[in-house]
Amino acid sequence: MASDEHYTYAKAGVSIAAGNALVKAIGPLARSTARPGANADLGGFGGFFDLKAAGYSDPLLVAANDGVGTKLKLAIDANRHDGVGIDLVAMCVNDLIVQGAEPLFFLDYFATGKLDGGVAEAVIAGIAEGCRIAGCALIGGETAEMPGMYGPGDYDLAGFCVGAVEREKALTGNRVAAGDLILGLASSGVHSNGYSLVRRLAADKGWKLDRPALFDQEVLLIDALLAPTRIYVKPLLPLVRAGRIHALAHITGGGLLENIPRVLPEGLHAHVDADAWPQPRLMAFLQAQGNIEPGEMARTFNCGIGMALVVAPDEAAGVAQALEEAGETVLRIGHIAAGEKGCTVAGSSEAWSARDAWSATHLG
Repeated sequence: MASDEHYTYAKAGVSIAAGNALVKAIGPLARSTARPGANADLGGFGGFFDLKAAGYSDPLLVAANDGVGTKLKLAIDANRHDGVGIDLVAMCVNDLIVQGAEPLFFLDYFATGKLDGGVAEAVIAGIAEGCRIAGCALIGGETAEMPGMYGPGDYDLAGFCVGAVEREKALTGNRVAAGDLILGLASSGVHSNGYSLVRRLAADKGWKLDRPALFDQEVLLIDALLAPTRIYVKPLLPLVRAGRIHALAHITGGGLLENIPRVLPEGLHAHVDADAWPQPRLMAFLQAQGNIEPGEMARTFNCGIGMALVVAPDEAAGVAQALEEAGETVLRIGHIAAGEKGCTVAGSSEAWSARDAWSATHLG
């Protein structure tokens, strides 16, 4: 720039006008998520939520934040931006329901080097859709345009969600007992964990992402890999409030091995039978392509189980029926027994697409 030229924020790479246009464009998306306790209007310095209007009398607040991980890079490279917003919400709200909490309101953070209104609006439309599925209000967020921080076309996401649970209904794992059964709710795909390995495989194996998947000729491989994370809140919430679930584990990073022990008291051990459900074809594809050992599968991917429920034996059939009527695929995958706190996953060679049966214990 010439020595006498006037500097502006726009010349430095930040467009306030583009940001204002985005806020105006996403206003209807936010308003579509309004619920009792929040009106979901944007534009203030903060968002209000009225717990009394939401029907709570002695609530505990529960907060969660998360991102989408390197699944974002796959979405960016494929120019597919409409599903990652659902992923963002799912990763937060599924963490709230495992505490027994109803998600109440959500805030997002979208950061990029140069704002592309079309991309940002597609992402936030997905966030709004996730909020509608979960029943929470999108009450605010932050769009940050930061030249030099991100490469061309790159962006990052973070989500923040607050929920509430009546004090006596909180899930803490204290009701889990030896003899309880473990039910699994089917995942919708890889969800939002393990994508650094997925992307490494895609690069090393030369996958044609825009071609039909080898395991399903009706689906493009990129669509199978980017399927949004399933949101389990609405089917589970009535059962949690009725006291019919002893514990829930969201199967995210760390897989079955790492997550189920997080909801167990000392002196109890989870036994998961990998022969109890068919490994999804996508998971079998990933395992075969990477020659991935069963133990690595069980601590990297969800292996087809997005949420694990611990229930009393006499409640299992009724809980499963209620969830199936709500549209979930329910699988009986194991049980709780006395033992050192942890989890064992065991399965035959057929279950794991591997030569040998395998089992391992995570202590925590």
